[in-house]
Amino acid sequence: MLDIVSIKDEFTAADFCDIAKQKIDEIISKGKVPVLAGGTGLYFRILLQDFDLPRVAPDKKLREKLEQKTSEELYSMLKDYDKVSAEKIHFNNKVKIIRALEVCFTLNIPMSQAQKKKENPYCVDWYGLNSENRDFLYNRINLRCEKMIENGLIEEVKNLFDKYGENNILLNTIGYQEFYPYLKCEINVNEAVKILKQNTRRYAKRQISWFKANKDIHWFDIEHTEIEKMKDYIINHYYLDKL
Repeated sequence: MLDIVSIKDEFTAADFCDIAKQKIDEIISKGKVPVLAGGTGLYFRILLQDFDLPRVAPDKKLREKLEQKTSEELYSMLKDYDKVSAEKIHFNNKVKIIRALEVCFTLNIPMSQAQKKKENPYCVDWYGLNSENRDFLYNRINLRCEKMIENGLIEEVKNLFDKYGENNILLNTIGYQEFYPYLKCEINVNEAVKILKQNTRRYAKRQISWFKANKDIHWFDIEHTEIEKMKDYIINHYYLDKL
């Protein structure tokens, strides 16, 4: 599921789940074990746990109207319409705030009330990678960002902005949004890279908080555990479950 959607197209968590379920079924039908990897907690929760989202089609006119407002204005609106959802969404995450408001206005009820529980469709073994040593973890993140730059991230961002302009997806995606001010000569490249590292570290912190709430996850400390030992543990644990 890499490169399956155009950057111009709307792709919701529900869309992701529909396609992911098809791929999972295809893999299982071949006698293989699907392995899902990534870091978007909500997508995992909807696909693999008991959480479901209301099916509300994107409303282009409504979104264009909401896009004209600042993140602060939108967040204030969401607190008025759906305080429960507002507490779960970061006040600067304009995309998620607009989506929550879109659901509220379309269904005429708070999104938190429209969200439903469902039966967990899969038997899942959960594994997570983390480090209790934050200096170690953040250094790994910084090095990853530098590697992305070496591998041509800035050129990729420039090509995308040249092709699509001020695309909302680009402007709200970590790894792209930080270099837009640089391309407009508003900041220098070192400042852009610094912001990229900072935003990535903050996102990692939110990821950890989200996934720590899942008590089924078996955590590996990447500072002290060798990759081969992680693999051996997972493979052995999987086959022991089948005995």
